[in-house]
Amino acid sequence: MSTGLRVGTGVDAHPYDAERTLVLAGIDWPGEPGLSGHSDGDIVCHAVVDALLSAAGLGSIGELVGVDLPETADAPSTGFVTAALAALSSRGWRPVNVSVQVVGERPRLAPRRAAAEARMSELLGAPVSIGATTSDGLGFTGRGEGIAAIATALIEQR
Repeated sequence: MSTGLRVGTGVDAHPYDAERTLVLAGIDWPGEPGLSGHSDGDIVCHAVVDALLSAAGLGSIGELVGVDLPETADAPSTGFVTAALAALSSRGWRPVNVSVQVVGERPRLAPRRAAAEARMSELLGAPVSIGATTSDGLGFTGRGEGIAAIATALIEQR
């Protein structure tokens, strides 16, 4: 029996690239090292896309937009979110809310949390909450080599 609600999880991680500008949750973070990646490296958007697609049973970001295509080189990841929303909508789904946890030593999320949440909420047309934590010196995030994001999306049938 279907309730018309589904939950999905998405995860993304990238190492830092000091030659790039950090883009996180669809906004620039001046003064912070960027993230490597084929697109702009926005791990929040990437994790959100995978969470939405997972919830709808539509695979992953690589299947939706490709991860190595020339047309996605340095592309804004907000476009991937838009593509995921279109895929969901075409199958009768829409997001109810999304929660994202960023794992890393930097940037400090708190000073820009409201702007990040507002940008993602506007993009998704649903509430998005973003939190952050460190990994207490463990793993690549704890060593300050990069950051990760974990997203959980709740979607409903229209």
